[in-house]
Amino acid sequence: MSFLLPEAVRRLAAWCVVALLVTGVAAVGVWLCVVFKTAVTPVLLALLGTALLGPLYRRLLRMRVQRSLAAGLTCAAVLAVVGGATYIVVKALFDTGGQIVSSLRAAAHDLSKHFGAAGTSLDDLAANSKELLGKFGGTAASGVVSGLSVAGEMIATAVLALLLVFFFLRDSHKAAHTLRSLVPEHSGDTVEAMARRAFTAVEGFMRGTTFIALIDAVCITAGLLVLRVPGAWGLGALVFVGAYIPYLGAFLSGAIAVLVALADRGLAIALWTLGVVLAVQVLEGHVLQPVIQSRTVQMHPAVVMLAITAGASVAGIIGMLLAVPLTAAAFGVISEMRARYADGASGDRVYAGKDSPGPPPTPPAAAGPS
Repeated sequence: MSFLLPEAVRRLAAWCVVALLVTGVAAVGVWLCVVFKTAVTPVLLALLGTALLGPLYRRLLRMRVQRSLAAGLTCAAVLAVVGGATYIVVKALFDTGGQIVSSLRAAAHDLSKHFGAAGTSLDDLAANSKELLGKFGGTAASGVVSGLSVAGEMIATAVLALLLVFFFLRDSHKAAHTLRSLVPEHSGDTVEAMARRAFTAVEGFMRGTTFIALIDAVCITAGLLVLRVPGAWGLGALVFVGAYIPYLGAFLSGAIAVLVALADRGLAIALWTLGVVLAVQVLEGHVLQPVIQSRTVQMHPAVVMLAITAGASVAGIIGMLLAVPLTAAAFGVISEMRARYADGASGDRVYAGKDSPGPPPTPPAAAGPS
């Protein structure tokens, strides 16, 4: 009966079937990740940590440090750095959090005089900030270890992820062989190339994002200190943490900085603060991103926003943090597949190009009896 349908309809039907199959497989994969999120979340965080710490581990190996010792030293170093950074960020937020909340409430009262309900909503948001922050943390760590408190869940996740980082670093040289053993032999090269491309994309994203977040936080904190905006260190910490959620994190942290400046320093300083935030964002978008992340997979901002939205709908805050690097990995796989397909197609075109318009001529048959 298919011959009764036009060629275009048959092609459309085939593509629809492929799209349905791919969507179904993706839906099942997401469902499995949600069901087993207790184990999946530390694994994904460990992969991100491995991508970020890979250069340090490889440098230790070049110094002829034994693999287990190199992995242990790398984990110890990151534990010291992350612990120190966390202490600085938490201390800054605790020391200046009251100022920030008070400034937000003052800004809300000022805005409510001009915008009515919008300002009142902002006032409610500032008044309930502690409850909202508690819910934020609960959402981020929910389901990691059943029955534990939020702090216990976060500690358990961090410890498990750190142990996985150690094993992933120590046994990274076996990854290619393990991956090849799981796929058919004729597909080993392709699967390994796609896995390397995906990991390279995640590695570049993590290193670039961390470096850019540090530069953004330093520049904005310096600007806020010059403008004498209260809570500058805490706002800088928010900028650093928010940079791991592209676009959305920068918008939220910048908006909070401007509102705090408006409440405590007036409209003129708020405008200067807005100028500092915009200048840093322009520096990031036109200088830092092209230079630092030039070797990673470039994604359109609309794709990034859709990925963040999808990640938030699936796994809350953790989903927002993981959405962009996972999307970068997916784009890396697609790029590798396109490159390999293009190489194969170009090979076919060379074979059937102008110099050889048809199949190779059949060699003349050996002379035989007539």
